[in-house]
Amino acid sequence: MRLPARTMRLRLTLLYSSVFAGSGIILLGITYLLVSHAAGIFHVTGDFGGSQSADISFSGKPSLPELAQVRALVDRHRDAILHELLVQSGIALAIMMVVSVALGWLVAGRALRPMGAMAVTVREISAGNLHERLAVQTPHDELKDLADTVDELLARLESAFDAQKHFVANAAHELRTPLTLERALLEEALTDGEATRASFRVLADRLLRLSIDQDRRLEALLTLANSERGPDRQEPFDLAAVVERVLDAAPSRIGAALAAAPVSGDPAQVERLIANLVDNAVQHNVPGGRANVVTGVQDGRALLSVSNSGPVIPPGEIERLFAPFQRLRTERTTHDDGHHGLGLSIVQAVATAHNAVITAHAAPSGGLLVEIAFPLRR
Repeated sequence: MRLPARTMRLRLTLLYSSVFAGSGIILLGITYLLVSHAAGIFHVTGDFGGSQSADISFSGKPSLPELAQVRALVDRHRDAILHELLVQSGIALAIMMVVSVALGWLVAGRALRPMGAMAVTVREISAGNLHERLAVQTPHDELKDLADTVDELLARLESAFDAQKHFVANAAHELRTPLTLERALLEEALTDGEATRASFRVLADRLLRLSIDQDRRLEALLTLANSERGPDRQEPFDLAAVVERVLDAAPSRIGAALAAAPVSGDPAQVERLIANLVDNAVQHNVPGGRANVVTGVQDGRALLSVSNSGPVIPPGEIERLFAPFQRLRTERTTHDDGHHGLGLSIVQAVATAHNAVITAHAAPSGGLLVEIAFPLRR
């Protein structure tokens, strides 16, 4: 024989029944003690110079055998009363136990009915209908809090799925464009009956540059995916030392004011974050403009600040620039400059994985200030 599944309803029923049984047994014990104490109080009075336990009065002086018979009769009567009390109370308790199990089963089912409806709704929700919600309309209680929490989770999942679909669509578009161009160049060369060796060399050069551009794009996509996954390791390092390595490899001269800023995390990912910020500050700058990097400790956090004097950025554009494949609408974009609108999105992914807070401000005169506050390593 297989035991029934230990569902929540069965567990609640057993809990209710156990509480009732325990309370009934305690009540029965207290009642037995009280009745036993009351039944043991009997007074026998007479002129034999004393009092004995009995509930019978004598007009004369009883003999000791008579007194012993009375005591025995009283004891038997008391024992019979207590025995009858135990039997009748036990029967009543057994009947009420059966009733408590049935009532507990009904009460548990009624209490868990909203959870059953919630489970059915959640089970029917999939990637195609993440917009649906539980929307439990009950008084504010624990089940209402649970339903609201599930609705918030579904909202975050819907947002994540939409962002993933948008990202995949943009990535497919970004990868399809150079492939379409490569195919057009090859078809043009094959259909050109007057093609020469020099024209083929020009074609090969263009295809090589397109291939390099695709490689950079794929590398940026892989970097973004690895950054969103989180740091591969946690080790202590100093932001100032990482910035120094990045600036040593930078092709342009950048102003720096570096103070110690101890943090912990993945130095390779943070180095990529800094490199992207420095590259963004250099590439999107005006001729003869400035670019500065500052590190230090402020308000109990390790601060990294990168700023430049680039073109004027509308305040409403700043948040959009941190999304994948997004560029300033005012700038001229090409497919051979090595920039695909993934730099700042990688920065945001790395910062989020390291529990850092990003703030970006556009200067009225032009340029962008990006500040990243890392948790300070104690």
